[in-house]
Amino acid sequence: MDRRNFVKVAGVGAAGSAAIAAPALAQSQPKISWRLTSSYPKSLDTLYGISTHVAKRVAEATDNNFQIQVFAPGEIVPALQALDAVQNGTVECSHTLSSFYIGKDPAFAFETSLPFGFNTRQQNAWLYQGGGLELCRAFMKTYNCYTIPSGNTGAQMGGWFRKEIKTLEDLKGLKFRIAGLGGRIMARLGVVPQTIGGADIYPALERGTLDAVEFSGPFDDEKLGFVRVAKYYYYPGFWEGNANVSFIANMDKWNALPASYKAILEAACAEANALCVAKYDHGNPDALVRLVGTGAELRAFPQEVMAAAYKEAFAMYAELAASNPQFKTFYDSFLPYWKKEQLWFRIAELPFDAFNAQNFQQIK
Repeated sequence: MDRRNFVKVAGVGAAGSAAIAAPALAQSQPKISWRLTSSYPKSLDTLYGISTHVAKRVAEATDNNFQIQVFAPGEIVPALQALDAVQNGTVECSHTLSSFYIGKDPAFAFETSLPFGFNTRQQNAWLYQGGGLELCRAFMKTYNCYTIPSGNTGAQMGGWFRKEIKTLEDLKGLKFRIAGLGGRIMARLGVVPQTIGGADIYPALERGTLDAVEFSGPFDDEKLGFVRVAKYYYYPGFWEGNANVSFIANMDKWNALPASYKAILEAACAEANALCVAKYDHGNPDALVRLVGTGAELRAFPQEVMAAAYKEAFAMYAELAASNPQFKTFYDSFLPYWKKEQLWFRIAELPFDAFNAQNFQQIK
């Protein structure tokens, strides 16, 4: 074949390839638009911010072909109806805490955290490496949902109280905004737990409808203004040594995504998970100093409160495991993994942290 014929044939071949490749590329990058309802108000640039971050990264990675529009609580559904909205297809996805939905089944708590359970790193280890995420996804599938870890608060504070808590008796009859299984444990100690969305907490505390509230840590609590209406700031938030935030997608919508979009969304959520923890660890120390400067009085929960809550927590878990097959499935995975992690952290992490905490003020 002479040079002119070769160029001619090659040109036809290239044009043909382009004609075939273009539709294939278009099919692999379809235009898709989802709506996401968040359980967090826009004022919380951490927890609401993970939604906008994921949406941004997904759009960038798909040349804007996969768009996720983010809505605050109340714009489509209330904060605590996010799971229902995803399940029934009102929206395609949400950012929420699975523990908000323990009224449906207490097994929802495991994906978020258990009181006196994992810290953030341990929770991630269990989810990503210990089989926890597979259990969560199998459970969520029964609700027509697919779940992805997508943020974490780290260890939380114990909340804001109008009066000091000096003994167990001081908890009796206390109207306390506390979510998840922590509320059930506190109820066993005489507290009257309340579950309401983040945007509604301050007005209830200000009006006296609540005696105490817990939400997250200093970085978020400062924005929500609790110090103006309740000055005693307790620690630790033993009911949430971490709080994993879930990106929950409607299962039918998830299954319909191209494989590349699924991978991009999983990667964006993993990035959001890491950045959320980093943002809290960066922002909480300075926020705590500012809160104390504006009148917050730090208090540690009395040891008798901690000990009583610890005892009630594990008694309740045993009861739930005996009566609820779903809870037992999770607990049989959680408990040995939790014990293993305590052994490791007791040897390496805790002595290191404790020594630094006891001695850092000596350094000038």
